[in-house]
Amino acid sequence: MRIIQCIAALFLFLYITGCEPFAKSYPDISDTRMYEAQDITVSAYTGGPINVVTWNIRFGSGRLDWIIDSCGESALADFDSVEIIMQKIADTLNVLDADIVLLQEVDIESKRSGFMDQVQFLLDNTNLNYGVYASMMEVDFVFSDGLGRIKTGNAILSKYELTDGERIKLSLRTDQSDLVKYGYARRNILKAKIPSLAQNQNDVYAVNIHATAFATDNTKQKHINRYLDELSSIHTRGDIFISGGDLNSVPPNSSIDFCESDMCSGEIFHSETSDPFHKEGSYFNHFSGEPTILTPLYNLYQSAISPEFYNLSAHFTHAPSTSRNDGVLRKYDRKLDYLFTNKAWETGSGHTHQGAWKLSDHMPVSANALLGDE
Repeated sequence: MRIIQCIAALFLFLYITGCEPFAKSYPDISDTRMYEAQDITVSAYTGGPINVVTWNIRFGSGRLDWIIDSCGESALADFDSVEIIMQKIADTLNVLDADIVLLQEVDIESKRSGFMDQVQFLLDNTNLNYGVYASMMEVDFVFSDGLGRIKTGNAILSKYELTDGERIKLSLRTDQSDLVKYGYARRNILKAKIPSLAQNQNDVYAVNIHATAFATDNTKQKHINRYLDELSSIHTRGDIFISGGDLNSVPPNSSIDFCESDMCSGEIFHSETSDPFHKEGSYFNHFSGEPTILTPLYNLYQSAISPEFYNLSAHFTHAPSTSRNDGVLRKYDRKLDYLFTNKAWETGSGHTHQGAWKLSDHMPVSANALLGDE
């Protein structure tokens, strides 16, 4: 019986991950992949505000009813449809005149997005010149749903040269079986130095995070704590950071139950017979600290969207394609995406661009960072 169980587990593993599982082990700090635009537009910093954008671009799939996260049946998007979405994302970044962009869920060689290198595409179709990429998932072939190759992660794009790229490892979930954990995302913090923005001998760093989304243990707390440690290290040295990303956490004092808006057809939650009682990733109270998990960030650093506004619907950044009740689409339902700095943001410059709703299930957030003594 033991042998049969082992063989069954092996076949299940091969079904999920393919013959060559993705990179399953990273050092605490590891190298990144550096990029340059095909045509560099010389852009010298002469002082003044720096326009910063954070955006989870959902691998250029737009509002695709993806089989993994939106109750859909589509596993793959064809290259042409991805190219259309990616061009619109590029156009949006150009309109925003972004100087620094923090991206999450960026594919560089995945079947699901037509094998497009999306970092290179954005550099070649925007006013941005330099990029750095850190892998979150890298697998040669996934049999399940015909997903095939997946190479996806976080990226930082910049008008100004990026150096000293670092991939900082985040903890794995402990609420998964060893088999699932083996083939699950390896989340990270991506950090890079921007030499031309240095202020009076103080280095300037861009720091990008994509925290866990569905953990029911304390993994999300570990991710936020590691993020706070990295920001504190930069700040304690007297250096400057421009930071943010998809924290997959709602602001303090927010509503925390989104099971109703996230559930798929035929699913039932919040009843005595529901198992689980809440939909995974939709109830933001899996551990005691979650309702206030971001409080230290707001207490220590400056937020692009100030606390007096972050719970207003105008600053909700997440809009799952499952957010339908009785056929009515609720475009925006929670805030998950953030920008922070240990300097200052130009007053009134923080915006949540909900007009980009068709381009992803996350809305971009932008603001102007003031790096000097303004």
